[in-house]
Amino acid sequence: MASDPELELRGRLIRRLGTLREMLPGSFVERSRKCGKPTCRCAEGNQPHPEFLLSLLIEGKPKTFHVPAKLASEVRSKVELRKRFDEAAAQIAHLNLRRFLRREEEK
Repeated sequence: MASDPELELRGRLIRRLGTLREMLPGSFVERSRKCGKPTCRCAEGNQPHPEFLLSLLIEGKPKTFHVPAKLASEVRSKVELRKRFDEAAAQIAHLNLRRFLRREEEK
């Protein structure tokens, strides 16, 4: 039986989706800010403090969540997993569409 490269690719993509189960929605945002303490190094504009945020829509409204610095790397990678999930889902849907259209042409 001849193998179908599109089916094989779709199978690989679907199997890989399991590795993305820790994904987080939204965008990871890193910005600099002043803390507000008059004696801090950042008060004069020197070395502002990093701030990490997770920004997303909840029920159609923008929400932003503070991310502790010690979790920033983990949250950033989990948001990246969501991007990989979206790319894989789009590729699977495109493969399914091509297969569907070919099947309709064969009728």
